[in-house]
Amino acid sequence: MNAHTPPPAANEYAERAPKSLADRMHALGRAAKAAARALALADPATKERALRAAAAALRAGSAEIVAANSLDRADATARGTTPALLDRLTLDAERVEAMAAAVEAIAALPDPVGRVIEAFERPNGLKIERVATPLGVVGVIFESRPNVAADAGALCLKAGDATILRGGSESWRSTRAIHARLVEGLRAAGLPEATISLVPTTDRAAVGMMLAGLDGAIDVVVPRGGRSLVARVQAEARVPVFAHLEGIVHVYVHADADADVAKRVVLNSKMRRTGVCGAAETLLVDAKAAPRLLAPLVSMLIDSGCAVRGDAATLAADPRATAASDEDWRTEHLDAVISCRVVADLRAAIAHVEANGSHHTDAIVTEDEAAAERFLREVDSAIVLVNASTQFADGGEFGFGGEIGIATGRFHARGPVGVEQLCTFKYRVRGTGQTRP
Repeated sequence: MNAHTPPPAANEYAERAPKSLADRMHALGRAAKAAARALALADPATKERALRAAAAALRAGSAEIVAANSLDRADATARGTTPALLDRLTLDAERVEAMAAAVEAIAALPDPVGRVIEAFERPNGLKIERVATPLGVVGVIFESRPNVAADAGALCLKAGDATILRGGSESWRSTRAIHARLVEGLRAAGLPEATISLVPTTDRAAVGMMLAGLDGAIDVVVPRGGRSLVARVQAEARVPVFAHLEGIVHVYVHADADADVAKRVVLNSKMRRTGVCGAAETLLVDAKAAPRLLAPLVSMLIDSGCAVRGDAATLAADPRATAASDEDWRTEHLDAVISCRVVADLRAAIAHVEANGSHHTDAIVTEDEAAAERFLREVDSAIVLVNASTQFADGGEFGFGGEIGIATGRFHARGPVGVEQLCTFKYRVRGTGQTRP
């Protein structure tokens, strides 16, 4: 292949390759690697054109996407899937429009590639710049939520990264319908179709091949799904992983919390959407606030359809609550269930979060500025909020256009992973003939 020959599309590689799954997957990896090299050199206008065309294709194909999703949901319902997980799977016209709008928002973001992160000059006259560059090929393995295909594909494209998508069997039809519209956007801009590839099988063996890196084709893996998927990825991956294992999210109602603010924040944090990773799973109420706030908060949650599992004080506050087990404090329910306990003070609340949390998202409700600042400083979570719903743990709400996931590790990517976090960097050094003594 010479410099003027466009890289083959993924399906072209697959057609030339033998029919075994391993060969098809490695062909997919080679195509993505070639596409990543081409994409890294694409100008911002071309990437933006591809994304805007993809958004238009999503809107034009809304009825077909929703129809495909209805078949996925029918199968999921027949399997006895919980309402919370069904909600994650569901697409309707409104959610397809939200997908398209997110792709447009990503298109409108400043191009992250080539931005100078830092520049300095050494005493010897060397001029050094740290410059953002694409990661390369990002493997995204996800379950249930087909909108991940659009978010991940669009974010990676903006960051100059090729993407290999592997959706779950429960969202297979929906994901294929969304992917087809993303490919329309690539074609409209003249970019390689393998820029956003879809693994053409639900065979779980394909996941293992991605985790092994496809002979060096994949540079980073992002899992989006349940605990078992993420645990497997973190245990088996031979490439870096951006992920969170669980979203054990806390809301702490401080002694100086405003009652109306506490009610709004707690209810929205838990019940807006119970199946998202930013949904609150534990409510902590300060002992000084408990006499005026515990019973109203617990009753409000139960009246809203949320099961409350609590300590002795919680059971006394509302007889409809049930006793919490030790395991409840470390459980991501992803359903209309919340654990509740009274804690002695701010120090005890922070200690509980540290002992039981997952470093994802935690919030404090308080009018005490010193308490808020201490919570922000001492709670070591990727996202820490004051007087705001934990459901703001979302890249779109952060102004990133979307997110490829929430990362809780210690890489440069932490919290919502957007276009900037999907870049790495290199150093550019300019001299005038300097040599090292």
